[in-house]
Amino acid sequence: MDEFSSLGPGIILVLFFFGFLFLVVFFRFFPIGLWFQALVSGVRVPFIQLFFMRFRKVNPAAIVNPLINAHKAGLRLNADQLESHFLSGGHVPRVVNALISADKAGIPLDFKQATAIDLAGRDVFEAVQVSVNPKVITTPKVAAMAKDGIQLLALARVTVRANINRLVGGAGEETILARVGEGIVSTIGSAASHKAVLENPDMISKTVLAKGLDAGTAFEILSIDIADVDVGKNIGAELQTDQAEADKRIAQAKAEERRALAVAMEQEFRAEAQKQRAAVIAAEAQVPLAMAEAFRSGNLGVMDYQRYKNLQADTAMRQSIAGEEGEPRAEGGR
Repeated sequence: MDEFSSLGPGIILVLFFFGFLFLVVFFRFFPIGLWFQALVSGVRVPFIQLFFMRFRKVNPAAIVNPLINAHKAGLRLNADQLESHFLSGGHVPRVVNALISADKAGIPLDFKQATAIDLAGRDVFEAVQVSVNPKVITTPKVAAMAKDGIQLLALARVTVRANINRLVGGAGEETILARVGEGIVSTIGSAASHKAVLENPDMISKTVLAKGLDAGTAFEILSIDIADVDVGKNIGAELQTDQAEADKRIAQAKAEERRALAVAMEQEFRAEAQKQRAAVIAAEAQVPLAMAEAFRSGNLGVMDYQRYKNLQADTAMRQSIAGEEGEPRAEGGR
């Protein structure tokens, strides 16, 4: 007491501070309470191992508490196994709970398999629960058309159970739903009439279930139940209507093409006729010149010219009576 009284108050405060700091560090790196809890629970965890867990960045509570639970459930696990899985990025409490549930339910599941499932990204504890208590997956409404052209909307409920042995590498619920939807479409599409499906909807579930849709998945399909079947549109009639409309448009396009071709040919004929008329007019313009030359050369006399005029007048009269080029007969002549 005299020794402490001889020290100054500053030194006493420093010693108190270092003593408090030592206790904090000691209880921080030496989990006395956790070690004692494991000891009274019958789990032997070396005290030095708990100390070095801090340096390996492992939470001792995340190892000791699951280890106690496993020991109480009768499972033989050690701290090294749990710590190794923790350092691998796994979820130790979930793995231990899955092992306990599987052991109680009589499902064969060892620690190595459980850790592999957990590291694969699947919830191993949920998988064990689904294996014990199957769950129901409801598909969205699947639209399919029977052979008579009537659309049906089917809703199915799929009861599945997790397959522990296929959880690693097995497909998930999305694959199950996709395969069931494909089976529903195939079954309804092969039906001769939509009435047959409405009268016996279990034909869908029986046919789809017989296809073995759970192959390569992480689940086992126990049953497929058709919850609802509704009648949709008359797809066959709509397709026929659309086809008829398309045929009509094609026919109209072909008719328009033929009409355009006829118009083009008519215009071509008219152009050719106009060209011929122009040639005739040009030839007729040469007649007076030829007659004048004939008069000058003495090859055409007055009587010949008079006969030519009479013949021309007679031809004009006949054309006026008959109608030139098939035109209706003129009442007053040309």
